[in-house]
This record gives sequence, structure tokens and C-alpha cells, in this order.
Amino acid sequence: MSRAFSVGLTGGVGSGKSTVATMLSRCGAAIIDADAIAHQLTSSGGPAIEALRESFGSDAIAADGSLDRARMRDHVFSDSAARARLESVLHPMVGAAMRKRAADELAGGLPYVVFVVPLLVETGNWRRYVDRVLLIDCTNATQIARACARTGVDETTAYKIIAAQATREQRLAAADDVVFNEAPLDEVEHRVQRLHRAYLQCAGMERPRETL
Repeated sequence: MSRAFSVGLTGGVGSGKSTVATMLSRCGAAIIDADAIAHQLTSSGGPAIEALRESFGSDAIAADGSLDRARMRDHVFSDSAARARLESVLHPMVGAAMRKRAADELAGGLPYVVFVVPLLVETGNWRRYVDRVLLIDCTNATQIARACARTGVDETTAYKIIAAQATREQRLAAADDVVFNEAPLDEVEHRVQRLHRAYLQCAGMERPRETL
């Protein structure tokens, strides 16, 4: 893909990645979401379905031909080997699709691209594709509360998901920029707008106004 300026946006479950990505999209950034692409790949008739059937058996596929996400989530967050097998199937396909879509968006004139990658820190190899890592941060207690409220998982499953991801400290150590998403929403948006102006500067689209 082109080495146009790019940002890797990450954060744990319930941190508010989608909220910040939407704000950056309104500012004019190209948003490429790993989870959205993974859903497309694993929908009924999606390119990943047969590989997943071969790896996990027909029980992993729902009656409508899509990946049975609830069953798979319960399975992989209780079995690290199964999680690694799922990632070995999906991650290369997701990465290739994201880079292709980013090239298309940049060719259409958008100033820079934001890759929304929940497991950016865990996978490690994304660092070579992005110029800066933007972390959406919140406390573990807030993650649990939001995950249970927004994704419909129970508290036990939410804890398993958090335990399988990088720690808050590991994410903070990897981040170039941080948005603490427990502040009032207008404060979060103000921080995002400042970052957008700085990213435009990095992309060569705007005169310097402030540093990151």
C-alpha cells in the first residue's frame, strides 16, 4: 500500500474506538475498521467461511451460512490455541482487505487513513503499516461496564476478553497519542479535533499549528 500518512487506532473492548473513529471520520479522515471487514469476510458466503469451516468444523457455521460469532467467541476466549488458529485464518485476509480499501480511499483524495485495529498491540506487525498509534483509553472497570451494556456479553465473558487482550499498561507504552475516553464527550471531541489538525500537518495537508 501507499506510504501516505496513516494512524493505527486501537483500544480494549469497551474503550470507545468507534466513537472516536466516527469523530475522525466527520473531520475528513478515511476510516478502515478491522472488525467491520472481519464481519464482511465471515458473513454468509463470505470469503473466509470455507477456511473457517475447514479449521473449526461445521458447528462453527450458523444456519444462515455465516460464522456463528457467539459460539466462536465463547470458544476462542476459553482456548488460546483456538484463538491463534482463528487469527491465522482471519488476520491475513483482514489485513489485505484493509490495505486495499485504504489505497482506494487515498486515491479518492482523503488526506490520511485511520486503521481501527482492536488487536494492533497484540499482533505487533501493524506497527510497520502506520505512522502513529492512537490509543483510546479507559479504566478496566469502564471496559467491563460498557462491554456488558453494549455488546450483550455477561461479566464473566467480558473479563475473559479483557484477559486475552494486551494490558492497559502495554497499550499505553505502545501509543504515540492517547484519548482518555471517560472525559465529557465535548472534551473528547476537542482532543480528537486537535489530533486531526496535527495529523493533517503530518500528512502535509496543513501548515503547522501544534505538535502531537
